[in-house]
Amino acid sequence: MRRILILALLFTPNIAYVASKHCADCVQGSLFAQTSTPEVLHTPSATVEVGLLNGVPYRIDVPSGWNHSLIVYFHGYSLHTYGFKASDRTNGLLQPFLDRHFALIQSAYSQGGWAIKQASPETEALRLYFLKTYGQPNETYVTGFSMGGLLTSITLEQNPAPYIGGVDFCGAVGPTIESFNRRFAQRAAFDYLFPGIMPPLVPSPPDFDETPAILAKIRTALDANPTAAEQMRSLMALKNEADVVNDVAYWTFVVTDLQRRSGGNPFDNRNVIYTGAGSTAADAALNTHVARYAADPHAREYLIHHYSPTGNLGRPMLAVHTLYDALIPPSTLAFYEHEVEAAGAGEKLAWQFVPTEGHCNFSPENVGHAFDELLRWTHDGPRPAPGEVP
Repeated sequence: MRRILILALLFTPNIAYVASKHCADCVQGSLFAQTSTPEVLHTPSATVEVGLLNGVPYRIDVPSGWNHSLIVYFHGYSLHTYGFKASDRTNGLLQPFLDRHFALIQSAYSQGGWAIKQASPETEALRLYFLKTYGQPNETYVTGFSMGGLLTSITLEQNPAPYIGGVDFCGAVGPTIESFNRRFAQRAAFDYLFPGIMPPLVPSPPDFDETPAILAKIRTALDANPTAAEQMRSLMALKNEADVVNDVAYWTFVVTDLQRRSGGNPFDNRNVIYTGAGSTAADAALNTHVARYAADPHAREYLIHHYSPTGNLGRPMLAVHTLYDALIPPSTLAFYEHEVEAAGAGEKLAWQFVPTEGHCNFSPENVGHAFDELLRWTHDGPRPAPGEVP
């Protein structure tokens, strides 16, 4: 039986920033064209190969005592493109897979940001290259962190045949348009409560970046108006002002990224009814005065396409979340669960939690134990029980 695991983190380890050309359609034609001589490093613990495949940086780790099974790893949302160094150590959250003697492959993607369109075909090209170079794995699994969690579910919906199952860690599963439109609406609320602090929302400046100066500017504004700061924290359902600062800056970068990718503004808050500002009067004032924006239909279509889940999981998937996540709340899974149930695939989705706070704030032990749960499930064991990761 063949099995493959795909994993993805929000921020990926072992990176050296490099310029990366646009490669949205590079897998057409030659599926695994080396565009540089690979660097191969042999150590007592592993063989590491890094190089460019169709112009896209990649890394392959094959541990000593390889069990001839494979993990295909999707990294998550990254503000910039990057490359790999063979001499860099594997991030601790990936080490449990290597400790279990699985090989691990990962593409850097040809673009940073919401690279859903690029990540799937480029990672599939890398998987085919691995098969050509190292041979057919005995088993193949899929897993991912954050945006990579979404890519895990996409893979199990669109290309399940090579895979047996997957683990979604803190994944942005569910309809992209629902999640990001909500964040866009929150940024519009911030502009009402704190006018003039952030750049225009539509269109967002194409050169916007999440810098320390921007973060400090937001923090200063919150400190200067505690009442509005509390309203904003309540609206965003966050526990502290530090999370408000980070989210406002981060979601502004995401809005900029998606406006650029979609060729317009894909977001619309005209039908949003704002609640949670602390009182009915505060909610009424916000709904009366907040700026309202209409989406560009073509841009909105792009965001819906990248990605609206079908819920038609072709293989079992275990979803793992922390109890509090300021970027991707655990409630995100509920949207996806509805799609899975409607598609008749409910028995292929299971969830567990880790009793921590923070985005993807897992320990290597959490990751390893969750993977063990998936292994048992896909080897005719019981479906993982809802609750804490054992």
